[in-house]
Amino acid sequence: MSSQKMRTTYCGLVTEAHMGQTVTLCGWVNRRRDHGGVIFVDLRDREGYVQIVCDPDRAETFKTAEGLRNEFCVQVIGLVRARPAGTTNDGLKSGKIEVLCHELTVLNPSVTPPFQVDDENLSETTRLMHRVLDLRRPYMQNNLMLRYKVSMETRKFLDANGFIDIETPMLTKSTPEGARDYLVPSRVHDGMFFALPQSPQLFKQLLMVAGFDRYYQITKCFRDEDLRADRQPEFTQIDVETSFLTEEEIRVMFEGMIRSTFKNVIDVDLPAFPVMKHADAMRLYGSDKPDLRVKLEFTELTDVMKDVDFKVFSSPANQADGRVVGLRVPGGGDMTRGEIDGYTEFVKIYGAKGLAWIKVNEASKGRDGLQSPIVKNLHDAAIAAIVERTCAQDGDLIFFGADKAKIVNDAIGALRVKVGHSEFGKARGLIDGAWKPLWVVDFPMFEYDDDAQRWNAVHHPFTSPKDGHEDWLETDPGRCVAKAYDAVLNGIELGGGSVRIHREDVQSKVFRALKIDAEEAQAKFGFLLDALQYGAPPHGGIAIGLDRFVMLMAGAESLRDVIAFPKTQRAQCLLTQAPGPVDEKQLRELHIRLRNTQVA
Repeated sequence: MSSQKMRTTYCGLVTEAHMGQTVTLCGWVNRRRDHGGVIFVDLRDREGYVQIVCDPDRAETFKTAEGLRNEFCVQVIGLVRARPAGTTNDGLKSGKIEVLCHELTVLNPSVTPPFQVDDENLSETTRLMHRVLDLRRPYMQNNLMLRYKVSMETRKFLDANGFIDIETPMLTKSTPEGARDYLVPSRVHDGMFFALPQSPQLFKQLLMVAGFDRYYQITKCFRDEDLRADRQPEFTQIDVETSFLTEEEIRVMFEGMIRSTFKNVIDVDLPAFPVMKHADAMRLYGSDKPDLRVKLEFTELTDVMKDVDFKVFSSPANQADGRVVGLRVPGGGDMTRGEIDGYTEFVKIYGAKGLAWIKVNEASKGRDGLQSPIVKNLHDAAIAAIVERTCAQDGDLIFFGADKAKIVNDAIGALRVKVGHSEFGKARGLIDGAWKPLWVVDFPMFEYDDDAQRWNAVHHPFTSPKDGHEDWLETDPGRCVAKAYDAVLNGIELGGGSVRIHREDVQSKVFRALKIDAEEAQAKFGFLLDALQYGAPPHGGIAIGLDRFVMLMAGAESLRDVIAFPKTQRAQCLLTQAPGPVDEKQLRELHIRLRNTQVA
């Protein structure tokens, strides 16, 4: 090997500016091509590709080049020259040059890889089992570089606004914050357990009481819950807390952080975030994270369906927790019965029993202008209300949801998004491809659990009620609205936060509303309650999901495409085969005995 620098520049950064220079490159063989006595090698590193030319005039170098195979790690010393006319590649930074190889050294050969790095038709199982090779793919390299840039821009913004990075513990106390905790047994303290943090929530509040004013951390959080494409058992959070800012001031600041990060990382100018109340989001879209790109809205029909003969509509319309809505699809009259049947099966995923529909052939004719098996069961006033409220036009289709409000919201909300994003929806302009952010605010503080017969916190039990709502905490919790807010982008929750409770008396009222008595509250949260008594400042914050943030920017379909070493939907790492068994000696040290899970 030459005595000069091991590398003078990255492969993907060699351009016309290096013309006539001798460069030293290191990377991996992406392809080797033998063109009748001249060998071409596409050499790859994290910055991209460069074409290497090996000429038979240099016998030793040419012989080494003949033995190269995909994924060999090599060093090349050579002269940068222009590519011959007609052979340039405008898709590469290095597309107008090539490197004439003077010296070629194999730093490390490779066994035959299980797949080609430029193969785009790989199963996710194959990718995760061979994640190290998968991470060499330009798609994954670009995603992780993007993730790095997002983290850096976030830090720059927070640093410029006076926030300081403070670490909080990974081994902490198990507290009820919604999802299951990951528990860690203590070897030193027999029968005792740490928990991995679901978030740094309690510690960042303590830091506010301690007077640090503006805290942030890009940190791991852990939740032992069922997974999906946008959820992982361990995920990364841009976690922020600040004192002496109002709810609106917090939103303005972190809208600025999101917008500046988009601009500086991918040169996208996000529009200003409209503010929508939670009640309006549920009324119009059936979702607290509506995708505003889809130009479809719910029409409320519960009141006009109370006295129709069609029990599918009238029964939920007369229930306290029931709801009936219409979803007008402009031009939907062109849908085939097969397409409608497909949507009917789709909504069943969300608990709906079926999907009623009406095709509007001639709106001016009332009942006679409608086509549907359900029309005969609806009286004239109901039909007139449907046409008038939905603003139905000739050629439209109206879908209906009728059930418990939660089922209607989930099913018709998902249907709205599916229709909008379908080829049908795109062809008829039912979706706007632009970025559509918003703030969803004024969440209810509590939701009632019918099975447990108790109230649960919608966000977490440290969220402050709106001013004037404190007295309802014990008399009518369902009326309480929280100083809570979620940042939503294109139907995905980027993150959420709230103004926190900074007074011990209000925090105690919330615990009582949640049926957490004084003894239990002291046992689980005593350290926080005690701290609030020492002049705790008004404070609040937000947590942005870094993984989701990057997933949206990258246009990826799964969080696993923007995380270096992710878990599967069964919370397994196929690369390391974790989780795995441990030996009996380790279990004894932790005072743990495994019981046969097959035995009741």
